[in-house]
Amino acid sequence: MDSVLSILPRNIGEQLKVLPPALQDSMEEIRIRIARPLEVIAGGVPYFLPYLVSNEDSFQLLNALSQFSLYTIEEELRRGYVTIEGGHRVGLAGKVVLENSSVKAIRDISSYNIRIARQKIGAAESLVPYLFDGNWKHTLLIGAPQTGKTTLLRDIARIVSTGIDSKGIVSRKVGIVDERSEIAGCVRGIPQLELGPRVDILDSCPKAEGMMMLIRSMSPDVLVVDEIGRREDTEAVLEAANAGIKLIITTHGNSLEEINKRPIIQKILDQHIFERFIEITRGANPGTISTIRDAAGKKIRLEAGAAHA
Repeated sequence: MDSVLSILPRNIGEQLKVLPPALQDSMEEIRIRIARPLEVIAGGVPYFLPYLVSNEDSFQLLNALSQFSLYTIEEELRRGYVTIEGGHRVGLAGKVVLENSSVKAIRDISSYNIRIARQKIGAAESLVPYLFDGNWKHTLLIGAPQTGKTTLLRDIARIVSTGIDSKGIVSRKVGIVDERSEIAGCVRGIPQLELGPRVDILDSCPKAEGMMMLIRSMSPDVLVVDEIGRREDTEAVLEAANAGIKLIITTHGNSLEEINKRPIIQKILDQHIFERFIEITRGANPGTISTIRDAAGKKIRLEAGAAHA
């Protein structure tokens, strides 16, 4: 949280510091909207603080994000979010500027959504028996936003990269395409989160292009990618699978049945690439496994402990 507090306007930081420790520890989002109450989401529950956000707060926050030069975050303003040290992502909303019918930037920013990234070492260890059988299996993690997909994906990457000596699982080369800097939380290209010794990361790189770049240049054994869903992502996934590289990927959705209705994802599923489907819900905590399915989509019986990340 220190990296988040370091960018917050002083008045907002003071409001957060007096929150109960339990609320601070479970904080998921800080929503800052000009002329509206400061909002904190913790454990999936919204809490409104007795503080009205001012234009000055917005000005101070934007200066902190850009280090007093909007030019330095020009690309981030086009994408609508800024990733800060620690992998925390700051979403932006305001007046959109278009150029040739495409988003050029966001100006007159009136809303900020700071999503707190927390690494949970060991979150995916209970999944290993389902994902590894002499080799890692092509795996698709399915979950709605804020269900813990990225937390699990990050820990799977760490396990693959590190290996597990006690189980005879050797470490493998892992290539990560981190388009939104959320998996590794890179700062100047160096990951701030623990991902093991054999990881190569393309930070802030489009997924489809990044997968091809890693295949050509870094010879990964396993490719890790978050939130596929565009047409170009599909082509890159098929190319990687045909190159003999194992894929561990996430996508938005509530179930395998639901994502199979999306034409772009359906194209991948029709190729029967994936050997495991992991359906994720929030449950009591983000990262709760609701169902594990095999390549045919049939449910696999969960052993005790496998349902909790």
